[in-house]
Amino acid sequence: MSTNRLQDLGHAQRDRMAYVELRLWFVGEIRRQDLASRFGIQTAAATRDLGLYKEVAPENIEYDGSSKTYIIGRAFKPMFDFPAERVLTWLAEGFGDGEPVRSRTGITCDIPNKLGQPDLSILASITRAISHKCPVRIKYQSVENGKSEREIVPFAILDTGLRWHTRAFDRKTGEFRDFVLTRIQNPVVLKDAPVGANERPDQDIQWTRIVELELVPHPDQPRPEITVMDYGMQDGSLRMKLRAATAGYILRKWSVDCSPDHSLRGHEFRLWLKDPLALYGVKNALLAPGYRSPDKNKGEA
Repeated sequence: MSTNRLQDLGHAQRDRMAYVELRLWFVGEIRRQDLASRFGIQTAAATRDLGLYKEVAPENIEYDGSSKTYIIGRAFKPMFDFPAERVLTWLAEGFGDGEPVRSRTGITCDIPNKLGQPDLSILASITRAISHKCPVRIKYQSVENGKSEREIVPFAILDTGLRWHTRAFDRKTGEFRDFVLTRIQNPVVLKDAPVGANERPDQDIQWTRIVELELVPHPDQPRPEITVMDYGMQDGSLRMKLRAATAGYILRKWSVDCSPDHSLRGHEFRLWLKDPLALYGVKNALLAPGYRSPDKNKGEA
């Protein structure tokens, strides 16, 4: 592997080399058309770039003649030093996927680092499993159950604001669950293993269900008009649609008071969920500040 060869390349070509590496590492494959479409180059030029990457890092890339696809090499070792936050942004938003650079605009924009960034080798195994729609065998550290070995079928990556999760079917419990990426160890992608119909994303009720929430300025906070401005509210409220699987995380991240009587106190509670019944049946609603299930309220009455 020759890093000196990379340094001799022009910036545009290094960008394309970095993109090839990202696709191989986190998707597991790349086609000439992927490279041509991303950078607006001819297919012949994409072929030359893929050949150059193979020349510089021969163990990182293999060619599958049956599918006419370049796939990740068995002894893959990344050449580029990608920050985890940048990779996650690329996975989530699909842009900024060239060679890592600090700034191209000359404008200072300071984004605080998140705690608990996932290990990129772990993340790459999970994203390749998602890309190929196959299971992955992992060792997982759980607060409740300690360390266990299990097979999961991941299909999405989720940022809760505090941690990165993967949403997956858990073969051990027979349920769809969230797995914290930093608690996953020794992932093995089972590329050719079958996936049952009950393990597919369309069977995840919490993922496919969309809840509609109406947030309003907290009744006990002063100057509600400022809250209206800060959150771009229309007619004094903010209406949003969320997956049931993500609702509790987002309401906690935004410190939304979800108590039925807006009883939470503190400067952080600037928003109130106008109708807590909208969260009925949402499994992670217990994460929402102040939320009490209707059944519990009836029992107390």
